[in-house]
Amino acid sequence: MKKVLLTGFEPFLQFPKNPTEEVVKALDGKGIGNYMVVSRVLPVTFQQAGDLLLQLIEDEKPDAIVLLGLAAGRSKITPERIAINVKDGEKDNNGIAFEDDPIEMNGEDGYFSTLPIRDMVRSLKAAGYPAEVSNSAGTYVCNYIMYNALHHLDRQIPAGFIHIPASHELAILHGKVPSWSQQDLNKAVEICIECL
Repeated sequence: MKKVLLTGFEPFLQFPKNPTEEVVKALDGKGIGNYMVVSRVLPVTFQQAGDLLLQLIEDEKPDAIVLLGLAAGRSKITPERIAINVKDGEKDNNGIAFEDDPIEMNGEDGYFSTLPIRDMVRSLKAAGYPAEVSNSAGTYVCNYIMYNALHHLDRQIPAGFIHIPASHELAILHGKVPSWSQQDLNKAVEICIECL
């Protein structure tokens, strides 16, 4: 059986819960399609998240990588099309912020996802889940790890990033954000992995 590395993130900024953390815990060790899931939770810190992800790739030697992040405010599952060579945004969980900084000084301007993002969207919609391709992973830690993974892998295996909406639990804690049940978020990510 092939191995897929699935990552989520810890809570960050004004979000006291991160549903991606719950997804990866729920799916860790599960067989989905042709893949066994190996899950890890990453810190919401630029340097540590990037270093840990690259170490996981070396240690686990996965056949595919699916990176998850929270996009509170989005109402759909959104596989990302591209990661750009920019670090920018609010302070990470270590209190470090960047402004218009490159991720890799001599790196490509951007890297396209090598996941079957269009198939993922079609499969999610067919199963009754709202989904669309997103053309911006932002410039925060989500974009940072997507760029790092794709830069490091150089198209050797399928890899990319998927943003998910808030869970109902987070919406209750946070306030006015669209939300899905955690069960539906878990199932939607399973469907994406099946598309590999």
